[in-house]
Amino acid sequence: MTYLDAHNHLHDARLAPHREALLPALKQLPVGRAVVNGTREDDWAAVHSMSSSHPWIIPSYGLHPWYAPNRSEAWLNRLRERIENEPGAAIGEIGLDRWVQGHDLKVQLPVFLDQLRLAVEFERPATIHCIQAWGALGESLRNEPVPACGFLLHAYGGPVEMIDGFVRRGAYFSFSPYFLHERKAPQREAFASIPLNRLLVETDAPDLRPPDGANPRPLIGSDGNPANHPANIDVSYHGLANIRGMEVADLTPIIAKNFTRLFGP
Repeated sequence: MTYLDAHNHLHDARLAPHREALLPALKQLPVGRAVVNGTREDDWAAVHSMSSSHPWIIPSYGLHPWYAPNRSEAWLNRLRERIENEPGAAIGEIGLDRWVQGHDLKVQLPVFLDQLRLAVEFERPATIHCIQAWGALGESLRNEPVPACGFLLHAYGGPVEMIDGFVRRGAYFSFSPYFLHERKAPQREAFASIPLNRLLVETDAPDLRPPDGANPRPLIGSDGNPANHPANIDVSYHGLANIRGMEVADLTPIIAKNFTRLFGP
């Protein structure tokens, strides 16, 4: 059985003290492929370095909405250059966020749309972050072209009622181990109704760790706080299989087909 992680941040500095042990552990699990997402201009080089050293890593570059206010004047040209020079790279993590303190959608929205248009231009999959901005995101995706291969709504936390509309626009949805927390019942309900051919699985490591009772790999990041171990992708698979009333062995080939359809062979 081979696991595929549709969204993580393996390059994150919080994982640095553990990285020498983490990467071999992922290959032993095994993790066949993983999408590593940059979130700001100053971490794109780390994503590139990691993907250059480990061919099973798919690099993805984007400007996360949290960092949109502090972007440089040259950010979009720098992103375009990376995408031009790396044919296998995806675009992300991009998106909209009304949860972060001091949010301003007037700042976030044009940054998001510029990156979505770049994904369309270069025919690359896009990974989208959204918190408490589902109406604005839905409107944007209805009114803008989207990549022909589709896009990922990572750790989907939106309403069940919006799933069909997102599917019609080409969305995939990735399940996070964080959704195993008791209070995340609405997210589990949503993933019970998403079409099987649109399901993916993620860790978002070092973020969004599973609840302590379902976390076989407690980890402390370099900042001294608990971190999500990237090998918890198996926790995500088992959690999603349970929600769907399936065996993991039956879910795995479905996820593999969906992953390849979005991110390529």
